[in-house]
Amino acid sequence: MIRFFKTPFLHRLIFYRRVWGFSNKKVVYLTFDDGPTEELTQWLLAFLEKERITATFFCVGENAQKHPELMREIVQGGHAIGNHTMRHEKGLKTSKKEYLESIEEASKHIDSTLFRPPYGRMWVSYTRAIRKKYKIIMWSWLSYDFDDAVSSEQILQNAKKQIKGGDIIVLHDNPKVKDRLKELLPELVKVIREKGLGFEVINEK
Repeated sequence: MIRFFKTPFLHRLIFYRRVWGFSNKKVVYLTFDDGPTEELTQWLLAFLEKERITATFFCVGENAQKHPELMREIVQGGHAIGNHTMRHEKGLKTSKKEYLESIEEASKHIDSTLFRPPYGRMWVSYTRAIRKKYKIIMWSWLSYDFDDAVSSEQILQNAKKQIKGGDIIVLHDNPKVKDRLKELLPELVKVIREKGLGFEVINEK
């Protein structure tokens, strides 16, 4: 299986109505998908505060509904939040009506006009309706922190070679990656800082 840490240019060209990166070459944009979770979010927030880093959390509506106090902590920490559907629906296996309803249901618990499709996939025909209200945020570098077949060393080596200013970087905030992320994130931050790069949140406008 071929794994693309860096999103291929052709892919970005085809889906040009989605945001794949930014022009600010002095910073990168850390993003965390699937939270908030009891297992990991508070550790993440404490680590980011210690390192004086702000990030963007794409939250699942069900998790946001269960953990409103964690949602408040994320925002109070200076981080941005985004909509990741209500139940982490697969965009290629969910009807347009159900998918849009899921996003709107999630919006009751996630006050944001940023949206990221779970798994990074949805039918192109859904894009226009979503873009009426949301900025669709994708990524330019995927960490594969969720993939046990990819070692942390492989991830860090790819980060050293590929990450550059303006990149949107995907990591995860869920129980499956808890142990790996605690090991990986501090090292990834070192790699990014050694490149002379800072960190910013993704703005809604």
